[in-house]
Amino acid sequence: MPSGALEWATASTTTFALIAAAEIGDKSQLVCMTLAARHRGLPVLLGATAAFGLLNLAAVLFGAALVHWVPRPVVAGVVALLFLGFGLKSVLTREETGEESVEEKPGHGVFVTTFLMILFAEFGDKTQLAVAGLGTSVSPSAVWAGASLALVLTSVLGIWAGRTVLQTIPLVWLHRLSGVLFLALAAYAGMEALPAALEIIRAFR
Repeated sequence: MPSGALEWATASTTTFALIAAAEIGDKSQLVCMTLAARHRGLPVLLGATAAFGLLNLAAVLFGAALVHWVPRPVVAGVVALLFLGFGLKSVLTREETGEESVEEKPGHGVFVTTFLMILFAEFGDKTQLAVAGLGTSVSPSAVWAGASLALVLTSVLGIWAGRTVLQTIPLVWLHRLSGVLFLALAAYAGMEALPAALEIIRAFR
């Protein structure tokens, strides 16, 4: 194997291992798991793949500077509102517990929902910063390929859990469980946005 190809493969593999380890159990995997428990897995996977591909491309092209264009607290606030709305909708559902199968939503709606949730949740996150940092020292294309493959893999694992393990839970409780998870993620994101919100309030006093 030529030295250039070997270096590319090494950088890609290293990136894959680092990002996969960092994302196991992270919020993006929880998003995929809870959405896949209620909707078809393919649109969830496609939405996650598109979001991760875009985020990783932005990271390797613009590096950490991209994160500074939009303050992290602003992004965290958007994430908190997004997850809060989805969580409340899930918790307040009134489906009958006797329903045995998850209602399948139109694929394009699930795709857009997954894409937006992961796009906002992961923008400026530790994973994107790691990809940006790696992209400054090794081949950007290798970093993008390794990171994207790792994130797709963790998404697939989350979708598998959502379509198997969570399917044993009655639908009404499944909705509520996913709602609680999203409310927890909303609270986490809200804590990130809180300091900036308090500063804005003080400025207007």
